[in-house]
Amino acid sequence: MPGENLSRDEAHERASLLSVDGYEVALDLRSAVGESTEAVRTFRSVTTIRFRRTGEADATFVDLIAPSVTSVTLNGRALDPAAVFDGARIALDGLADENVLVVDAQCAYSRTGEGMHRFVDPEDGEVYLYTQYEPADARRVYADFEQPDLKAPYRFEVTAPDGWTVWSNGVGEQGADGVWRFAETAPISTYITCVVAGPYHYVTDTYRRGDVEIPLGAMCRKGLAKHFDADDVFLVTKQGFDFFHDNFDFPYPFGKYDQAFVPEYNLGAMENPGMVTFTEEYIYRGKVTRAAYERRANTILHEMAHMWFGDLVTMVWWDDLWLKESFADFMGSFSLAEATRFTDSWVTFANNRKAWAYRADQLPSTHPVTADIRDLEDAKLNFDGITYAKGASVLKQLVAYVGRDAFLEGARRYFKRHAYGNTRLADLLAVLEETSGRDMKAWSKSWLQTSGVNVLAPEVTYDAEGRITELAVLQEGDEPRPHRIAVGLYRLTDGELVRYARTETDVAGARTVVDALAGSERPDLILVNDDDLTYCKVRFDEGSLDTLRGHLGAITDPLARALCWSALWNLTRDGLMPARDFVAAVLAFAGRETDIGVLQMVHAWARTAVTHYAAPSWREEGGRRLAEGGLRELRTAEPGSEHQLTWARFFAATASTDTDLQLLEGLLAGTARIDGLDVDQELRWALLSPLAEAGRADEARIGEELARDDTASGKRHQVRLLAARPSAAVKAQAWAQVVESDTLSNALVGATIAGFAQPSQRELIAPYAEKYFAVIERIWAERSIQIGMDVVRGLFPAYQDRPETLAATDAWLAAHADAAPALRRLVLESRDDLARALRAQECDALED
Repeated sequence: MPGENLSRDEAHERASLLSVDGYEVALDLRSAVGESTEAVRTFRSVTTIRFRRTGEADATFVDLIAPSVTSVTLNGRALDPAAVFDGARIALDGLADENVLVVDAQCAYSRTGEGMHRFVDPEDGEVYLYTQYEPADARRVYADFEQPDLKAPYRFEVTAPDGWTVWSNGVGEQGADGVWRFAETAPISTYITCVVAGPYHYVTDTYRRGDVEIPLGAMCRKGLAKHFDADDVFLVTKQGFDFFHDNFDFPYPFGKYDQAFVPEYNLGAMENPGMVTFTEEYIYRGKVTRAAYERRANTILHEMAHMWFGDLVTMVWWDDLWLKESFADFMGSFSLAEATRFTDSWVTFANNRKAWAYRADQLPSTHPVTADIRDLEDAKLNFDGITYAKGASVLKQLVAYVGRDAFLEGARRYFKRHAYGNTRLADLLAVLEETSGRDMKAWSKSWLQTSGVNVLAPEVTYDAEGRITELAVLQEGDEPRPHRIAVGLYRLTDGELVRYARTETDVAGARTVVDALAGSERPDLILVNDDDLTYCKVRFDEGSLDTLRGHLGAITDPLARALCWSALWNLTRDGLMPARDFVAAVLAFAGRETDIGVLQMVHAWARTAVTHYAAPSWREEGGRRLAEGGLRELRTAEPGSEHQLTWARFFAATASTDTDLQLLEGLLAGTARIDGLDVDQELRWALLSPLAEAGRADEARIGEELARDDTASGKRHQVRLLAARPSAAVKAQAWAQVVESDTLSNALVGATIAGFAQPSQRELIAPYAEKYFAVIERIWAERSIQIGMDVVRGLFPAYQDRPETLAATDAWLAAHADAAPALRRLVLESRDDLARALRAQECDALED
């Protein structure tokens, strides 16, 4: 990564010097197929950039990461590639007022999901290509000015192997000469240009509404075509266009709308205008729950929101990444609830997305929503829970603060005022002040320009008759914020916890009295932040906490129930509630959870509670209790239901005793049955996983399963399970494949890491803690940033949860004060998770 970074100061200086009139990019991708004798398989990339000098200086640089450059021509003058190209930049001097730069280079196909990714399908040998650039990997495919504020129109032309189809941002067609040529785009940033090429299965449709007509397309690998439910993808797409056209008053500005589901994708999706790319994990090969379809729909709508927030109007620099990601995350849930069948999407948001935000906002790397992004490495790491989920939560609070109409009118003015341009925080605040009449600067300072999460808790007193004499909301945190919240009072009636009183109020400072609830009858549960209007952690008074211990499953409102689950989990993470108490709540009430997304989240939390937060002396018992509870719920769940499937996966993930593992073996062999449970291929891999981890499925058995599912997905499962086997030789091989070699693709690196680190194999992988600290700086220097992130995060010795590991982490940080800031951030975050686990274990150990 040395030399590939770009600082904010450099980008600002370059933007002050020049403006870009347009790009013409010609790619020859015929080398993607056939045998290759090259150590690195490459393709030809010829880029013509027309730009003007607007500043005084006559020198700058263009970005390009490529194995070699054949020629560089500036205004007809040939430059010596050996003299001007350093592997990441091409130096330019002698600029004229108007300039034409032509760069002819050999660029490398990627196996890391960055740049031009090349995938060979093991099922049929077909080759598939796609690009992924955010934040700065377009320079791996063509020469450019790689920063978001130097927007320009693009014309792409692509020469591809015979029989292939090629897509890009604009409409394209293949000429008589076999070259694919694409219509010029509107002015867009480098990171959202896109090329997809290969023998993809392609389905079309059309969105029509009034005078608006948008050609729609959806594609996937041929091997997944039989599983591809394009009709549902198009349904959600059309519903999204209806919603955004109704509310944004700015027609979709980029012509066609293709959506490609591609292999080995590092992200959930990417908002390339006219050519959105998604992970193909959103094409389901077996039975999944409604929650999976909801996640896909949310992602489709998130990316569609980006067509306005991010693509039409783009941040100047990555400091204001929130101007696109926070808005898209909020709009995804907003439109999902109002325009699709997933009307309970705010429940998922409260329980799932905000959990991501709460974790990120308590790490030492926490930052304001509007962050200080010094360079591209900072930018890469700031695609995090704060920029996405906290930012979206803050926007939900903003809607409660200024009102829905003022918020949406502000968005409409923002689009019209800044279409095809670049903006900063002040530009958005200006329109919101116009539409709401509120002082947005004070709101912004509290919510966008400070970090950390506040804690809200009730303080209540009663009279002799049991009526509330005073109810106050206490606020903790480094800086109290203004909150618009609802406070709900619940009582137990006929076995159900039902809300009987609610009020909305503004909270400010350390203590706010809620006058409207004085005189109310004594509640069994007081829920601060009812309806999830603000972003905060919630605590309970003792009476409410006792009610939840006995009656959490009796809460009838799914959002209120989700908020209570989340609050209990935060108490557990913060070391204020023993992990075994959270496990007890799961065993008592998860079986009554009706929202499948909440249930899946609760399952994940329960496993983390036992794996990381339980006292080591209780860990085995806790795991056994979870497996027993999972099997009980599996056997009593409605046959064929999504709850049955969810409990089956949970049982498989927690099974450890000989009896449990025998049942899994029977389900795989067909000698055991659970009424209504369809053991399809994806579930088979889930059932086989604990058998491999326990040493009851060897390489041959795993190979047999791959023979049943000789696909790209099957290969990833196989690699993960091979690395999960309890053998010192297996762990050594897995470590070497990831750390000492770079031959694995990004997907197989991830699968190997996932298999290597198993909580039941703490002693087996203990020797690698010391090795980890010895290699991570080299890994960061030698690998791409994506692979570096995967290795540094994934191989951190989290299962060596002892004070000695914490001390070793601190020693590395002290000895590597000058290491890359992004690398130090990753280690600091893992260190914080480890320290939190040790504190939680101390809390749980008090119960021994």
